[in-house]
This record gives sequence, C-alpha cells and structure tokens, in this order.
Amino acid sequence: MEILPDELENESVDFFEHLRIAVDKNQEPLRIDKFLLIFRQNSSRNKISQACRAGNIRVNGVVVKQNYRVKPKDEISVLFARPPRESVIIPQDISLDIVYEDEDLVVVDKKAGMVVHPGFGNWDKTLVNALAFHFEKNGLKTDLDRVGLVHRIDKDTSGLLVVAKNEYALSFLAKQFFEKKTKRVYWAFVWGNLPEEEGTILGNIGRHPKNRMQMTVFPDGNQGKHAVTHYKVLERFRYMTWVECRLETGRTHQIRAHFKHIGHTLFNDERYEGNVIMRGVNKPKYKQFVQNIFEMLPRHALHAHSLGFIHPSSRKEMYFQSPMPYDMSSVLEKWRRYTENK
Repeated sequence: MEILPDELENESVDFFEHLRIAVDKNQEPLRIDKFLLIFRQNSSRNKISQACRAGNIRVNGVVVKQNYRVKPKDEISVLFARPPRESVIIPQDISLDIVYEDEDLVVVDKKAGMVVHPGFGNWDKTLVNALAFHFEKNGLKTDLDRVGLVHRIDKDTSGLLVVAKNEYALSFLAKQFFEKKTKRVYWAFVWGNLPEEEGTILGNIGRHPKNRMQMTVFPDGNQGKHAVTHYKVLERFRYMTWVECRLETGRTHQIRAHFKHIGHTLFNDERYEGNVIMRGVNKPKYKQFVQNIFEMLPRHALHAHSLGFIHPSSRKEMYFQSPMPYDMSSVLEKWRRYTENK
C-alpha cells in the first residue's frame, strides 16, 4: 500500500490533513470505514463517519458512503479536519462579539489584539479560551480539544471568522476552505498609490529564509505554496491606498507578504517594516501627521470584512459583514481631511 504525494495545495497546514492512498493489488474487499480505521489507527470511527457524511471521502474521484467496499488498486482520497493541538483549553470570561450562532457553528467578529488559539507565548486569553467559557456558560458540551477552528486570522487583524461546534460541521466547513469555495473579503490600508484600479498578485509564499518571523514571495515558484490575491482600489490618499482584497488561497500572512512584494506594504505593519514612513518623508508636517496616525492605529491596517460559506445542515449560503473598526475608520477620516486640504 502506498500514500500518494498530495498534489492539492492545503490552505492551512494546521487545520487540514489530506490523505491519498493507493490500495494494494492483493487487498481483500473491506468496508471503507473499517479500512481507514486500520490504516489510520489514530482516527476515531466517528471522525471517519463525519468525514464521509460531509463528502470528504472519495474513491477513484467519486464520493462514496461509509459502506463502500474497498477493492484492489482503488485510489482513496480523504480530507480530515485537524483539530487544535493543545490538549487543555481553559475557559476564560472574555468579551466576545458573536454575530451568529446555532447548533453547528458560531461566527465571531474578532477584535484586533486577540490571539485566536493558545500557542507559544500566548497560552491564555485567546479566542478559543473565550469560546470555551461561552459554551460552558450556556450549557453546551462542545469540546474545543476535538473540534473548533476551521481557519484563523492574525492577532492584530480584526474581523470575521467561523468556528465549528461539532465534528460534522468541522468536516463540512473544512472541505469548503480546502476547495477554496468560501468567500472572504479583507480591507487593508497599504503604503503608496497603486498604479491600477484592480489587479491580481501571484507568487508562491513560504517562510523567509533569513527572517523566520516573516513570510516571503518566491516568484520563480521553486519554493513556498501557490498563492493568489485579487485586489480593488476603494479610495486613494496620495501616500496611502484603501484596498479590498479577495483571497483565492489562504496562506499565512498572504495579504501582508503579497503587498510587501509589490512595494505597497500594509500601513503600520511592524513585522513587514510598514511602521516606518515610506512616502513623503521630506515633508516635516506630513511626517508628524503620519506619526499621529500610527498612534491612532497601533497595528497593521487589515480587517476581515466579509465571510461567506454554505451552512453544514441547511446547505444554504450564509454571508456576514463586519463594519470597519473604530481605529481604522478614524484613520480613514483623518486621511480624507488631510487629502482635501492639500
């Protein structure tokens, strides 16, 4: 038996696991759920069942039910949603802006500054800790050690994300993210005046070879993972531009790395050197103006504005929008006044 190389690009290596299995020519007929239990001994029967219900198990390119009998030389493709790795989630009473919730999922409008999931340097006070408290307070038995995050956004990025409340919802939503069928729009302020009204940024993204805290673009395609960002200019301010970004892929720091690559780093993005004045540096009054704006917006200017997906149970399309947060909207008005007076 052979595990085939995965030709599909994973949107988030942390949250999805894609298996491709070439069945041995001597394999005896066996139900696929039993076959996978033997093949993946760390997978539960329920996890396999939920993946099958969500349409995440295919044989020779066709979705199958869990009673399908595996045959010699079958090619099996399985998409598992991978839960958070931490074993203990401590419920913490932290305010959340929940914009929608039902028995399958919850949509949260995250504030800038909140880490999504516990990890190195941020073991508590995260979105997941807050959700654990919310579920516990409302008598819900959702186990965030086993289900939960479908995607995430950076600590200093504000806006929308969806969290699954059961394994079936997790599998169903994970498939949409994996197959790039979700609809996500971000708002960003970037340095400079973009030359076109609309455009597409292409370029593989991977870890920076010298600065491991950054992601970078490898335009030759020999390293990193395929990444595509579509953008449209919403408003221009001579030295800064407000853009709408639509993600075709979902790589780590994709918008931040792509715009730095084309010379229009996100405004006040410290990690990518966007926290220095990059335009109009020879004008003292302008420099003071920008320093004041940095204080008003002490983070990178990125907001997850909208999110769309198909609901796991109703199969209806869900669409949510988050208004621009106060820090970004205040800066926007200040730039408008500055530009009008020049």
